[in-house]
Order: sequence, then structure tokens, then C-alpha cells
Amino acid sequence: MPKIIKDTTLAELLESPKAAEILAEYNLPCLSCPFAKFEMERLKIGEICKMYSIDGEKLLKELNRVYNK
Repeated sequence: MPKIIKDTTLAELLESPKAAEILAEYNLPCLSCPFAKFEMERLKIGEICKMYSIDGEKLLKELNRVYNK
């Protein structure tokens, strides 16, 4: 996967089980929301972080560290 940025969609991230684990550690509500399943192609990780007051920079660093191994 290319570098993960704030415009990376939730659908792209969830192609990897590792990403789902990291997002779950951050208590990302979208993972359990039935409505998010219909919007995953449009939901961008940066927007989600803003909506739920998640430290987006920290999350992106962690996701990229896992993907760039």
C-alpha cells in the first residue's frame, strides 16, 4: 500500500487486518457503525479523526510504520 495520508479512505485501510487492529486500538467508532459500511469508500481517515477527536498525526505515523515494514 502506498503511504497512508489523511485522504486515505477507510475502505482502503480495511483491506489489511493490521490496519483494522490499529484502528480498533484507537476506538474508531466507524468500525462498528452499521451506517459506515455504506460510506467506507468516501470516509477519509483525516475526517474521521477530526470528527472523533483522535490524534490523526499519531495514527497516521503508526499505520505507516506498520505498512512500511
